[in-house]
Amino acid sequence: MKALFIGGTGTISSAITKQLLEQGCELYLLNRGNRNDALPEGAHVLQADIHDEDHVAQLVSDLHFDVVADFIAFEPAHLERDYRLFEGRTKQFIFISSASAYQTPLSDYRITEGTPLSNPYWEYSRNKIACEDYLMKQYRETGFPVTIVRPSHTYDERSIPLGVHGSKGSWQVVKRMLENKPVIIHGDGTSLWTLTHNSDFAKGFIGLMGNIHAIGESVHITSDESLTWNQIYGIIAGALGVQLNAVHVSSEFLDATSTQDFRGSLWGDKANSVVFDNSKLKRLVPDFVAAIRVDQGIKQTVRHILSHPELQREDAEFDEWCDKVISALEKAKSLVNE
Repeated sequence: MKALFIGGTGTISSAITKQLLEQGCELYLLNRGNRNDALPEGAHVLQADIHDEDHVAQLVSDLHFDVVADFIAFEPAHLERDYRLFEGRTKQFIFISSASAYQTPLSDYRITEGTPLSNPYWEYSRNKIACEDYLMKQYRETGFPVTIVRPSHTYDERSIPLGVHGSKGSWQVVKRMLENKPVIIHGDGTSLWTLTHNSDFAKGFIGLMGNIHAIGESVHITSDESLTWNQIYGIIAGALGVQLNAVHVSSEFLDATSTQDFRGSLWGDKANSVVFDNSKLKRLVPDFVAAIRVDQGIKQTVRHILSHPELQREDAEFDEWCDKVISALEKAKSLVNE
């Protein structure tokens, strides 16, 4: 198989890249080269900024692919460019959308690919929906061979999956746990969530590549495991060997007191209970199974981060905000109890 990935070094795509190269795929990666030092051997790198359409057009002028996948398209204009570049040059074009595009709030917590797409809380998700609409229009009107993939919360060894964290990633929450400081969990922590290890996601994705039955289809790829946020944070604390000191805060309050977009990332995503029905994926990829349980994957991630100081990015601003939110809640309790 001959494939081109636009991106190829992110959380989702890096595992796919690794597995494809191990399988002997002729893989091309088109990116700016910022993270290519960690690439496994065998990839053909086309170093360019995908937004420089003329340059990219020159690089791929003599190339045709079985699969082209764009991991870094976030708005319709990006797909319009991809269509111009790759129409007639690939047998399949895979767009990485998002499970956050599904109806929010959900009318039924069980999600299938037939669940409506609607998210009034998060612009990111609405842009992904608009991208899907554009691509399906091209499929219906011109036969452009589209497959849409919807990941949910996918993680790897470089970042611990959390509901509430700062702009610099997960480390500051881990540091708070290690110091026995209180950690914020949104809501009451009982909503259900699905975490998928990127190596499991890669197996499902590769099974869709070159799959004629996936053309014109939308498919989500997730684990079948659902946990509460209280369980997820408990697993993280257990992997660190500490007791969890949790403070539950409403998503509405978190959004109102932060400069971050918690309206989108919580109201429009993580604050909702979700259970994914992966029947469609398993019909298309019969041997797919998500083999890494959350407790197993998080233990691997914690070990990796603790042994790699470069991943321990401190976030003093987020740490101070957590203390302020928790202090405000304690003061509110005192006022009510006077």
